[in-house]
Amino acid sequence: MAVVEQDYPLGGSPFFQRASFTGNASEYFGIWIVNILLTIVTLGIYSAWAKVRRNRYFYGNTVILGHNFEYHARGKQILIGRLIVFGFLIAINVLSHLAPLALLALWPVMLVVFPWFLMRGLRFNARVTSYRNVRFDFVGTYGGAFKAIFFGAVITVISLGLLSPVASRWFYKYIFDNLRYGDRPFSTEPRLGALYKVFGAMIAIAIGGGLVFGFAAAAGLHGVVVNSARAGLSSAHVGAVAGLFAYVFAGLYYRASIRNVIWSAATVDHRHQLKSDLGRRRYAWIAISNVVVTLLTLGLMRPWAAVRMQQFLTEHTAISVDGEIGVVFDQIRSTGSAISAEYLDFDGFDFGF
Repeated sequence: MAVVEQDYPLGGSPFFQRASFTGNASEYFGIWIVNILLTIVTLGIYSAWAKVRRNRYFYGNTVILGHNFEYHARGKQILIGRLIVFGFLIAINVLSHLAPLALLALWPVMLVVFPWFLMRGLRFNARVTSYRNVRFDFVGTYGGAFKAIFFGAVITVISLGLLSPVASRWFYKYIFDNLRYGDRPFSTEPRLGALYKVFGAMIAIAIGGGLVFGFAAAAGLHGVVVNSARAGLSSAHVGAVAGLFAYVFAGLYYRASIRNVIWSAATVDHRHQLKSDLGRRRYAWIAISNVVVTLLTLGLMRPWAAVRMQQFLTEHTAISVDGEIGVVFDQIRSTGSAISAEYLDFDGFDFGF
């Protein structure tokens, strides 16, 4: 498996080495269609094992520095996590019919419980992932998750969204700063100015795009609106659809930009620099066209869409290793048996968040 090297003028590092994805749509289609059929036959129960098969395929075909990742979860653990969440949602639904007022008192409980779900889910997903026979780990606490989610949501609402970059920074620092590869820490220090720049661009795209499409629709779109009206649509409908498209594009632009900022500010062991350089417009095009093609083919092109997006994300992720690669990983593996692929039990469940 070849390693592609690419130069970047970042932090004086000589080069970054890109990841690659070696899977293909036709190969994944066989896994996907069996997963679908068995999930239907078992009334959804097999979906937990289907997720294991899917993740093992995608992890196993994600390659960086000549080695692939591995996924070690078991279907039973995922099923238990889903049953817990499913039972919780059923209880809420029953309570909403039997005692609607009591449901209001349940919301504070949900605010307290959700960070715990998130924390345990992140720990599980990290611990069932390995690279070069070394497991990942997540050491975040409930208090950190509560701050990242609850206080982040509070300041976002109170500030009418103006402090959402601050909340985003809390959230991603909670994830990265508590992630471990063996005993080596990840960390990220994204500049708040960069996050606000991304936030401002998203707002400008959403407002500007909505206004442009709205005015174009009101003006008639050079006959398109006339034809739409014959079909029972007005310029207001066309404008609403165009505005929605601008909003979706702005959201996708923001997601890709945030990934670039967060990942490019991240390191492993305070030495090895990560990088993401997603093209924002390209990312939005892939995401939107994937949905359109999947809908037009009644879901049959979903494997193609999934592989297409994974290839794009993977190929725009890179790392610059400080030191000789083999020596670095030998040092990590030699720090004790506690980091081997067999050491960590699967603490927690996959709750699907």
